[in-house]
Amino acid sequence: MCLERPSKIDETLAEGMPAVGLLPYQRSIVASRARFVWANWSRQVGKSFAFSLRRVVRGLLRGRSQLLLSASERQSRELMEKVSLHCRALRLATGWSRQMWRDTSVRQLEASLPNGVRVIGLPANPQTVRGFCGDVFLDEFAMHRDDRAIWAAIFPTILRGDGELDVASTPKGMKNLFYELGQNNRFVRSTVTIFDAVREGLDVDVEALRLAMRDEELFRQEFGCEFLDEVTAFLTYEQIARCEDASLPRALDLAALRKEGGELAVGVDVGRKRDLTVIWVLRRDDDALVTRGLVELSNAPFSEQEARLREVLSVPAVRRCCMDSTGLGMQLAETAVAAFGEDRVEAVTFTAPTKTDLAGRLRVLVESGRIRIPSDPDIRNDWHAVRRSIGRSGQVRFEADRNVAGHADRFWSAALAVRAARCASGPVAYLSEGRLTFARTGVW
Repeated sequence: MCLERPSKIDETLAEGMPAVGLLPYQRSIVASRARFVWANWSRQVGKSFAFSLRRVVRGLLRGRSQLLLSASERQSRELMEKVSLHCRALRLATGWSRQMWRDTSVRQLEASLPNGVRVIGLPANPQTVRGFCGDVFLDEFAMHRDDRAIWAAIFPTILRGDGELDVASTPKGMKNLFYELGQNNRFVRSTVTIFDAVREGLDVDVEALRLAMRDEELFRQEFGCEFLDEVTAFLTYEQIARCEDASLPRALDLAALRKEGGELAVGVDVGRKRDLTVIWVLRRDDDALVTRGLVELSNAPFSEQEARLREVLSVPAVRRCCMDSTGLGMQLAETAVAAFGEDRVEAVTFTAPTKTDLAGRLRVLVESGRIRIPSDPDIRNDWHAVRRSIGRSGQVRFEADRNVAGHADRFWSAALAVRAARCASGPVAYLSEGRLTFARTGVW
């Protein structure tokens, strides 16, 4: 067992700590002697700064090496830059090295401190943590791709060696190990929201952050430290339920559709063997969009899909159709454009920005209650299945699990119909066959 002991290191730390400049919640975590720490801290409150300093200080006091694991190589470099700042503020003689990790592309950054203490920065990888002896900091653990494999590799080593473990992150929903560890009573738990940090002296304009983000749920997650299932579910069941109308039919009645006036907009998400092809029809009703019905085709040949689509687009009230032209949908979309013209049919290629636009417009209507949908469990679960996540590059992604009910096909067809309704009127099409002639002459 490594015992903490008074030494010149204590004197050095005592002299250098005022130069680091910590807020109260940061000082509290740096000074803590807890063996296991779980920290749910907001973005922009100095989480990595405080915990990297904690590991430097604890490493020097205990004479133990430190392993700092980050979600990516870029984050690992940034974390080690903070270690460098701490070492300069504490006036520690430090050696630095950089090397590749055991015939892999993983780059290891290392600082050599007094007392033979090593501080090693690595991108998280189950291979890199096995056999390590020392203390560990898991930075932004909710973002680690292989969190369970990393946990399985590192925790037995820490237990055998009387090691310390800090796990810190901003929440990312409830489907990860970071959330589960928050229920583990062996950990000392710490939560610091942006509001807590401001109360303790952090100079941040919270309202400016909120307005810049323009997404209340993401703000609650990133800055309010809330574990929201809604963060992974793009639309909650409660939001969907507010748009449901039990009087609306799920199946499309073409005969009734041909008799009604108004403006109709159509969205088409194309599938074949694994996914559904869904044709979603909306009618504009003042400021709202009302679902008139769906056509759902499972494992249908393209000839049948084309025939059903022609039936819908032949309805006089249909002003515009937006349809998926990605992959399997390309041929069907080209055929529809050729048959009905670009003014009535828009082929939409699914890209990350396009999906963000489609999903965002649908959500605005859902939140404002300006879209009405059938009260149906398949539709409800399909819409709820869509998850939004943010990649390491900051790009927003929309994903859904594939099951027997489809692959969020009803969600995307509805989103395409909303896009079609946005410009449903379109230009007036006409044909000219020469000069007009009249049967009568004179003034009349």
